[in-house]
Amino acid sequence: MNDPYHPPVKRSIGIAGHKTSVSLEPVFWDALRQAAERRGMAINALVAQIDEERIASETPSGLASAIRCWLMADMQKGDPR
Repeated sequence: MNDPYHPPVKRSIGIAGHKTSVSLEPVFWDALRQAAERRGMAINALVAQIDEERIASETPSGLASAIRCWLMADMQKGDPR
């Protein structure tokens, strides 16, 4: 990732048995890939986990926002799992 201000990139993700598209800036796609690798799981599986947590929230946001917030919380925890 060369430009931290690159606009969002839309990608197709399979979660809960269906395809959806998610738009994230490349820096977040990179962080998501790294988080999935640290956990030994596919990006789709991690996004599905984040989506389940998002839906269970009292005030669920959109999926892209939930991914960004989850990544920030994960980074602040410093938990390598």
